[in-house]
Amino acid sequence: MTAQGDDRLKKTKYLWLRNPENMSLARWRAFADLRKSELKVARAWAIKEMAMSLWGYRKRGWAERMWKRWYQWAIRCRLEPIKRVARMIKAHWEGVMNAVTSPITNARAEGINRKIQWIKRQACGYRNRERFRMAIYFHLGGLNLYPEKLSGAHT
Repeated sequence: MTAQGDDRLKKTKYLWLRNPENMSLARWRAFADLRKSELKVARAWAIKEMAMSLWGYRKRGWAERMWKRWYQWAIRCRLEPIKRVARMIKAHWEGVMNAVTSPITNARAEGINRKIQWIKRQACGYRNRERFRMAIYFHLGGLNLYPEKLSGAHT
């Protein structure tokens, strides 16, 4: 575009990447002409912004309706990277709908995995899998190392 004398996109990279909620009013107004232009980047930005807004739905019916509307727009947009993302979402449709409407996350599994990786780093490796497994059970088993009294045990 600069070869044709059009410098509209010069120094605008971070305007396109910035979350609109974090833009100042003056910057948002300056960005308005670019957003409303017929440029491919403006179309891609609008599709991306709509996709970001779709993560707020909690009712599955509404979420599916709006995601289908977004999918149709993305497939018809004539921008191959956007169409590729739309096809990927279509291929994983049920997972996306579950992620949108369900409050369940994999945070607990990620936390356990982080602790296992810490155990592995602390030991600088294990000689065999059984010892590694025992270390995981030892650290993550929730056992009291020093029980006050064993019930029913002879003293």
